[in-house]
Amino acid sequence: MRHYEIIFMVHPDYSDKITTIIEKYKKMILDNLGIIHRLEDWGRRQLSYSINKLHKAHYVLINVEVNPKFINLLATDFRYNTAIIRNMIMSVKKSINEVSPIMKSKEDKKEKK
Repeated sequence: MRHYEIIFMVHPDYSDKITTIIEKYKKMILDNLGIIHRLEDWGRRQLSYSINKLHKAHYVLINVEVNPKFINLLATDFRYNTAIIRNMIMSVKKSINEVSPIMKSKEDKKEKK
């Protein structure tokens, strides 16, 4: 089993179905004997550049430990899912459990208010 960091961006029209999309991928990972170390919903964010005339997307980060064969299945699912506009799957050396810098900055903003 290897460790991976997965980031995918969901089309803004599907933001209301984001919990269903996250649960789908969570179930896929767990059904394939994977372990989820970190799952973060970053929310709707501004894109650096427009993608298919879109300026915002809903970001999700998942750190998992799965079999490498499952990653091919996941990549294929991302490719044919119309709700996913971009994705990135990176292999990492060890599991990452701490909160990401983006979520830390969100928490800091909430504390200041």
